[in-house]
Amino acid sequence: MERRVAERLHSALGPLGLEAHAFKVGWYNAVLQPAFHLPYPDDTLAFVVLSTPSMFDKALKPFVNKEQLKIIRDPVDQCVSHHLSRMKEKFPDQRVDIMFDYEMLPSRKPKFLAQTAAHVAGAAYYYQRKDVKLDPWGKKKIFGVCIHPKYGGWFAIRGLLLFPDIQVPFLEQPAPIDCVGTEEKRIELLEQFNFHWQDGRYRDIIEVKERYSEEQKAYFATPPAERFRLLGLSQ
Repeated sequence: MERRVAERLHSALGPLGLEAHAFKVGWYNAVLQPAFHLPYPDDTLAFVVLSTPSMFDKALKPFVNKEQLKIIRDPVDQCVSHHLSRMKEKFPDQRVDIMFDYEMLPSRKPKFLAQTAAHVAGAAYYYQRKDVKLDPWGKKKIFGVCIHPKYGGWFAIRGLLLFPDIQVPFLEQPAPIDCVGTEEKRIELLEQFNFHWQDGRYRDIIEVKERYSEEQKAYFATPPAERFRLLGLSQ
């Protein structure tokens, strides 16, 4: 069942520059405190959805051209929401629950921890402070970051698709590819991400197959309130 769902998602999302990676809710809940658990049985089938560099041209620009009069909030969020919501039409006989990366609970906690979901699904490796043996940061707060084996840091985690009626007790967990394998590189990655994230160097910590276009880099480097103008939209 999981394979059929995955194939249908791949055929629908792939042409939009989106990837869907399967996981079991139990894998995610097992590595988090109860406050962050997803409220589903452990064997529930879920997919984490990533946007790749090609999403900008394959999904965002066509969406803006078609829907520009209806765009009232962040165009990327609205584009992703539009396309993931349409997945419900692809599975008329299944319940499909959707969570987006920007959604918050009433407690102001995120609905899900995106980087943890990507890691347990084997989509990208979540490098954290605990992955460095000789920690050089003392009392500084150090945030972790996901690196994709193909895109490095040139991707984003956009949402979850959950199938509450599909239980997959025998799904095998794939390990994420540890593509930043040395202690020195991991320290360099976390240093760049935490202290120099604006220059984007952390994204190229590995040799990547594809990165954002210059137009896309300019878009994401622009303050959100001014991005509408870059897409020819009035806010």
